[in-house]
Amino acid sequence: MNTWDQRFKTAEYVYGEQPNTFIEDYVHYLKDYPSVAAYAEGEGRNAVFLALQGHTVTAFDYAESGLKKTEQLAEKHNVSVHTKLTDLLQDELPEEMFDAAIMVFGHFPAEQQQEVFKRIVNSVKPGGLIMMELYSIYQLPYASGGPRQLDFLYDPLDVLKWCQPYKIIHFFTGEQMRNEGILHTGLAHTIQFIIEKS
Repeated sequence: MNTWDQRFKTAEYVYGEQPNTFIEDYVHYLKDYPSVAAYAEGEGRNAVFLALQGHTVTAFDYAESGLKKTEQLAEKHNVSVHTKLTDLLQDELPEEMFDAAIMVFGHFPAEQQQEVFKRIVNSVKPGGLIMMELYSIYQLPYASGGPRQLDFLYDPLDVLKWCQPYKIIHFFTGEQMRNEGILHTGLAHTIQFIIEKS
């Protein structure tokens, strides 16, 4: 059992049941992209939100307890979300299968972050969209959530470099208020982007 599996073994949703604010604010970009993959999706709040907007959603996570909560949350809202137990660092991901993909605060060691990014981009069809919000390396002093090790945070310049081969629709780094359950609360320093795969 991994730490995330442990973390999600609670009745309450530790990151809340509401979608991430960035996903909620920019969901209109996904309007013409029916099938969406939600990576490192945790307890399913974003996947269920997207399903409620009419998308066909597949949630990937490597915590079984998180995927169970995703299914419960989907049931509560009378929508369906496909769940897949997946380790993004080791398991094969589908290739060119989805119209779009999202990831909110996926925590990976710095040397593996670009590889995860590439795998997620590869899972989307040409012309598809990828949307992410990540904690930046400037997040540590904020203490409002996210990893406590610098090595698991993202450098905005690196992320911008990874996005450069694609059409950048939105790119932001800076302060955001985040009130997501008990674990993400208050002012945070994040990186957001929306890119279109050519």
